[in-house]
Amino acid sequence: MQPARLVLLASLLPLAACQPGDMPTPSGAEDFATYCAACHGRDGKGAGSVADTMDKPPADLTQLAAANDGSFPMTRVMSKIWGYAKAPDGTVMPQFAPLLDGDRMVLFDSGDGIDTPTPLRLGQLAQHLRSLQD
Repeated sequence: MQPARLVLLASLLPLAACQPGDMPTPSGAEDFATYCAACHGRDGKGAGSVADTMDKPPADLTQLAAANDGSFPMTRVMSKIWGYAKAPDGTVMPQFAPLLDGDRMVLFDSGDGIDTPTPLRLGQLAQHLRSLQD
């Protein structure tokens, strides 16, 4: 993603959440704590409260950029969270589309120059994961 697009997306996310009369939109960190921390841990390193009960350990989400030559794989991460990207290795990652979908959309450019309407909460959660990178 082009740096200017990333800054634009980051600046739009808080604004999109401030619509009069609406319920407050949870932040990416709040959604992470609600939906992800039990498996991946509050720090994202994969040691959540239920991690040791799982057949396959949850991913260490702090290493996504490192595993991708230092570049955070935003589109792949968003696809995995949403449920488009199915892992062939038998992971039990749930699809979060029904939980993160809503009428609040932001334009997101994955680097191809095309702005795509994207659920606000999905973008916020992916931005939070980017902030966890070591």
